[in-house]
Amino acid sequence: MTTPSLPPLSPETTLSQVLQSYPGAQRALFARYHIGGCSSCAFSPSETLAQLCARNDNLDVQEVIAHIQDSHQGDATLQISPSAFAELRANTPDLKVLDVRTREEHEAVTIPGSLLMTQELVQEAFSHWDKTAPVVLYDHTGSRSLDAVAYFVGHGFTQATCLTGGIDAYSQEVDKTLPRYKIEIEA
Repeated sequence: MTTPSLPPLSPETTLSQVLQSYPGAQRALFARYHIGGCSSCAFSPSETLAQLCARNDNLDVQEVIAHIQDSHQGDATLQISPSAFAELRANTPDLKVLDVRTREEHEAVTIPGSLLMTQELVQEAFSHWDKTAPVVLYDHTGSRSLDAVAYFVGHGFTQATCLTGGIDAYSQEVDKTLPRYKIEIEA
């Protein structure tokens, strides 16, 4: 599977464009610069990288761009493609697969054998699961699960990954019997 090339970032790239191509950018900006993680440091999707940097202590735009791109490469190491996940499932009968979506989404369509990630399940995992065994997390399109897998890695799970593209990509590339869906956000 080839990785599509990402569009280059420039000072005039909007945050909406950044987040579309680099889904972990908000996490990366918050982790290093405390930007975008709460209401006091929020940004507008129409704001450009140059504007964002100017109003945040005149950060160096090229440094911020490099950080977003480096963080994206780090995110890539936390992901598993749908086809590699299918192979891992076939070769690892006791593979733990966690669904980080809502209960409603999980009940509507799920990867067979996966467990809905609840606070109780997370506590069980952190207390009793083998932290050296593979565990795969997934969501709808692969963006929220990046945060969840980073949390697992931060708690010592050395082989935790998340499904690239989420259940949506899995249903297109591996198991076409799984129905696809869209989330409609009410305005």
